[in-house]
Amino acid sequence: MEPLANYSIPEFVIGLKTKGAPMTERIKITHSKDCADLMRTIFDADRIEWVEEFAVICLNRANKPIGLYKVSQGGVSGTVADPKVIFQTALLCNASGIIVGHNHPSGNCTASQADIDLTKKLREAGKFLEIQLIDHVILMPEGNKYFSFADEGLI
Repeated sequence: MEPLANYSIPEFVIGLKTKGAPMTERIKITHSKDCADLMRTIFDADRIEWVEEFAVICLNRANKPIGLYKVSQGGVSGTVADPKVIFQTALLCNASGIIVGHNHPSGNCTASQADIDLTKKLREAGKFLEIQLIDHVILMPEGNKYFSFADEGLI
């Protein structure tokens, strides 16, 4: 058997790019409209009615944003929201809470069963990791319409 020193094992480099306003100038998230407004800044307004995307916003203990990440971009009727990727992002930011969101290109202002199941999974994983799921918002392409899981008592 060869000694372990002869094996090439990749080394991971984990990083975080910080840019944007200083923490003292960032808004505090206090209700679902804040979540939806902030989430809407991540999505491309020219594509929101064409393809579904999923994003996560990481928050500190004061509910101020410390980072964001566009998790996925899919097709007209869906995208992949991998809980591992979502919580990897949250852990890299040392987040105390997260807001997740996606858009419904169809304009349907209700949560699908898949949306509900994912939200439950994220809430449970967050409890284990001590990262609170603050809200899951679904953005509509028209106007400022959105669906909030927190407002509907689904979180």
